[in-house]
Amino acid sequence: MKSVHRLLWVLSVVLGVYFVLIGAQHFILPPGLPSTMAWMYELTATQHTVAGVAEILGGLGLILPGLLGRQKGLTPLAAAGLTLVMVLAAGWHLPRGEVVNIVTNVVLGALVAFIAVRRWEWRRAA
Repeated sequence: MKSVHRLLWVLSVVLGVYFVLIGAQHFILPPGLPSTMAWMYELTATQHTVAGVAEILGGLGLILPGLLGRQKGLTPLAAAGLTLVMVLAAGWHLPRGEVVNIVTNVVLGALVAFIAVRRWEWRRAA
């Protein structure tokens, strides 16, 4: 049980930092992104804002409640929200035939779904 708890913490921190950084990138769209990220130039300002805010808040929600020892019920909600973001992102890439991005979305979605389910189970057991 301790090893699962450690795994969840490692995943939460790594994915939390990842989503905060990717979310911030929606607001600081640098020129010259790699071809696998060129789709970011085609999003509307509203899409950038919604995705950026969702990813930043979700990333913070994976880390801060456990770190601060408060409102730990927010972590499974943040993870579930990020799972939805990844499903929607895969839906964006699917008609565009961006297979690498779809695989990335599926893997990230599965990891945050794992966090959501396990953290939710522990909240219910507590």
